[in-house]
Amino acid sequence: MVLATVLLIAIVMMLLPLPTWMVDILITINLMFSVILLLIAIYLSDPLDLSVFPSLLLITTLYRLSLTISTSRLVLLQHNAGNIVDAFGKFVVGGNLTVGLVVFTIITIVQFIVITKGIERVAEVSARFSLDGMPGKQMSIDGDLRAGVIDADHARTLRQHVQQESRFLGAMDGAMNLLKAIRLPVLLLFW
Repeated sequence: MVLATVLLIAIVMMLLPLPTWMVDILITINLMFSVILLLIAIYLSDPLDLSVFPSLLLITTLYRLSLTISTSRLVLLQHNAGNIVDAFGKFVVGGNLTVGLVVFTIITIVQFIVITKGIERVAEVSARFSLDGMPGKQMSIDGDLRAGVIDADHARTLRQHVQQESRFLGAMDGAMNLLKAIRLPVLLLFW
């Protein structure tokens, strides 16, 4: 139900022009949710504790894309992107267009080339190593079970953990491929 609601909101944001006060509120919600998600991800001891992370990543990416389209529409139609975008622009570049273009170019290069490529490669390699190592982990669990080191319930739990880890890393790889596909339209939207 929540996923359907978020998707509906994202589609409405893409299709209908929103007032500036609503875009300000949506940007604030996006920033708050991003900080909360970052803090949760940093303080997790096991990535599987947040197994919905790939789905959250895709949902927030769609939300950000919708927010980008709404903000761009406001700038192009009303020449006003709202108070938050205006304040951020004044804070970062001091109202200087040349400085703004240089800073934007640097941020774009770092985000799209360095960060996205790096994260994509990490997700791809992690998924590959997880899949390649799965038979060895399964045989190790079976060997420990036959040797009597662990009981059948513990072996079942370990097998489930190996499968969950593999699914999680595969989902992260898929999410990174989608983010890779989305970065080009976002880049074209800003340039």
